[in-house]
Amino acid sequence: MISDFTALRSALLQGRTTAAATLAASQEHTRSRACQHAYTHLEESLPTPLALQRPLSGVAVSVKALFDVQGWVTHAGSKVLQGQAPATRDALAVARLRSAGATILGQTHMVEFAFSGVGTNPHYATPAALDGLWGQALGDVYVPGGSSSGAAVSVASGSAWVGLGSDTGGSIRIPAALNGLVGFKSTASRVPLQGTLPLSSTLDTACAITRSVRDAVTAHEILAARRVTRSPAPLSAWRLAIARDYLLDALDPVVAHSFARSVELLRQGGARITEIALPELLELPGINAHGTFSAAESFAWHRDLLAQNSADYDPRVRQRIEAGGRMSAADYLHLLRNRRDWITRVSARIAGYDAILSPTTPITAPLLSAVAPATGHDPAQDARRDAAFVHANGLLLRNTSVANMLDGCALSLPCHLPGELPMGLMLWHGAERDDTLLALGLLAENCLLGHAERQGAQRFCPLD
Repeated sequence: MISDFTALRSALLQGRTTAAATLAASQEHTRSRACQHAYTHLEESLPTPLALQRPLSGVAVSVKALFDVQGWVTHAGSKVLQGQAPATRDALAVARLRSAGATILGQTHMVEFAFSGVGTNPHYATPAALDGLWGQALGDVYVPGGSSSGAAVSVASGSAWVGLGSDTGGSIRIPAALNGLVGFKSTASRVPLQGTLPLSSTLDTACAITRSVRDAVTAHEILAARRVTRSPAPLSAWRLAIARDYLLDALDPVVAHSFARSVELLRQGGARITEIALPELLELPGINAHGTFSAAESFAWHRDLLAQNSADYDPRVRQRIEAGGRMSAADYLHLLRNRRDWITRVSARIAGYDAILSPTTPITAPLLSAVAPATGHDPAQDARRDAAFVHANGLLLRNTSVANMLDGCALSLPCHLPGELPMGLMLWHGAERDDTLLALGLLAENCLLGHAERQGAQRFCPLD
């Protein structure tokens, strides 16, 4: 059983499988029901690596449709960019993956212009969230999370081993959590954004979804062109905190139960965990009351395009972009100043801890039927769905967006058991704490995965 690409690489180097066989299996998974609608473009002919020395040789990778891939149209999930010329070169993140030996499998579905945490898109059929890590057949169709929706489904379904995506307010960690995967949002400045269509130049982060934390370490090293410092320290050597404010409000009961269970498992594993007050988090709605970075900066990018093609935008996305046009220069400068002050105060409050723990999302995945895009056939139903979408989007983004506002880093780990909808445990901190979070993530994953396997979970059984 091959659980992640680290195990795949061992199998390849030991001759237990071949690169041709693994890439053929990835292509086969793209045609599976589980992977339906995850891709908007597939590479028809995959080159087989001639040598296996590079870290991603034989590893299929999917690319979110806002990264340039030479020869492909970077449509960013929209109608208005579908007719533009194909990219003439790879985005830097894509080029780094190729240089590491990765085989680019295809371009993945995403929320239009990356502006939602739910994962729906009226222009492309929305892929359904999988039951992810444990392979339980839960029956109903749930949203995949966004905006890197196809990235998550491509990995969860077995077609890709790494899903390249972006995270502006949670767009890697939300779909990772809702599909039972690992999502690592690095410090934003770690990975250059050349060749990437922007949502917010202040908050955007290029990063990846993987099947394990050890894979996340390798993917980050490749994308950031840096070596992660490993730590042999046990779980008991680290100081963890739970913020009582904001992040634990209005939790779905099943999320609250899963989070409490995860914290107890970490404590049993030796972790020192303290509850702390973090009242600065309660200031976030007020800081963003006159507009957000995503709204202001996306409007600046879209202003001319929107004026010419307004009717072709997803109405839910268009409304959020247009809100940025109502912000004044004074509003934007005030937001910048307030953020700097807020980062200083939050950083001082959490400086004595190695990571803060919270649920990745306060709710599990909503049903796709409840938040589906409007059809125009039933105005009352469309209005109910729009209201449910706004509510779900706000909740899904609430916890994850803290790390983006902090200019920090965050890691989401699966923490559900068989028969439960997928959900995530998030470890987060401020800027340049990436290596600490990854070291802690390896230890936390062992605690959580060991318990889940004792409950009868089988890891990634759809893929083997």
